[in-house]
Amino acid sequence: MKETFNLIATVAAGLEAVVGREVRDLGINCQVENGKVRFSGDVRTIIETNLWLRAADRIKIVVGTFPAKTFEELFQGVFALDWENYIPLGSAFPISKAKCVKSKLHNEPSVQAISKKAVVKKLQKHFHRPEGVPLMENGPEFKIEVSIVKDVATILIDTTGSSLFKRGYRTEKGGAPIKENMAAAILQLTNWFPDKPLIDPTCGSGTFCIEAAMIGMNIAPGFNRDFAFEAWPWVDKDLVQSVRDEAERKANYDVNLDIMGCDIDARMVDIAKKNAEEAGLADIITFKQMRLQDLRTDKINGVIVSNPPYGERLLDDEAINVLYRDMGETFAPLKTWSKFILTSDENFEKKYGSLADKKRKLYNGTLKVDLYQYYGERVKRQEV
Repeated sequence: MKETFNLIATVAAGLEAVVGREVRDLGINCQVENGKVRFSGDVRTIIETNLWLRAADRIKIVVGTFPAKTFEELFQGVFALDWENYIPLGSAFPISKAKCVKSKLHNEPSVQAISKKAVVKKLQKHFHRPEGVPLMENGPEFKIEVSIVKDVATILIDTTGSSLFKRGYRTEKGGAPIKENMAAAILQLTNWFPDKPLIDPTCGSGTFCIEAAMIGMNIAPGFNRDFAFEAWPWVDKDLVQSVRDEAERKANYDVNLDIMGCDIDARMVDIAKKNAEEAGLADIITFKQMRLQDLRTDKINGVIVSNPPYGERLLDDEAINVLYRDMGETFAPLKTWSKFILTSDENFEKKYGSLADKKRKLYNGTLKVDLYQYYGERVKRQEV
């Protein structure tokens, strides 16, 4: 098997720099591109990035890249790759996805079929199996993806399995929850640090609060889930356990955090509490049923982060207008607090009542949204 891999972390548009920083924080050099972060490493790197990257979608191995304007070029390009160094005899290797963009090859089912045929031929040749006898595929699974962009094919193997946003703590969700990895990324775009109070006044199923607690306590986001690579024969189970044990030692369960989530819907508050309990953070986060308009605090230098309901989500236009106006009025007295509000409403600032200090374009799935950023007046805390 290979010792060094070319890898990419796939990322939602607008969050590439966040993931790039996370990769560098692991001591790995990387290159940030649109929708992805490129880096290289060994098996440990695959384990660590899956376990620790909070804002990425998946970690994939780049098996190879080559021009492919015809199906013959695609077949020969895939056949030429060193599949024997990735896929042991007996393993399953579905072509799980094909994506063709601005390319002469655009029939994705045909791209999948041709690619599969090429991998089969190469493995038959390497393992000295007769062409007429099918390869058994009843072992561990290696999901292969084919991406052809502007007539250049990139062949990948997914190491992750279920997307990295699936942390394993969400027992139930509300009407339109934010994904865990996007919540983690947005928290990293704010000026929140674990020594500051944090409030999510529209907390829904509690994702922002739970992700903040995990960041504050340095808990690896993938700690409570499994990954596709763990079933692969050439990934040492003792090494996986060693990296997991190392992550456990790095967690700081004694840090004092001040995190509160509120929601007007009692059912959502119950769901948030259950999710926090599943994450082992029930005693760390305070959840309350409360109207946003009733939010009051004497604390200073805190951060408010909110993913309020918006048109494509849960409320009608008039209810949204009232909610945004109430937000502006309720948050206005909190002069030292910074506020970060995610919405697709391009007239948000007018309804809220003030212009944001900064605005960042992001995508919540395929929906374009903006993160409106309002920075608080900095006040020194009195020495106790």
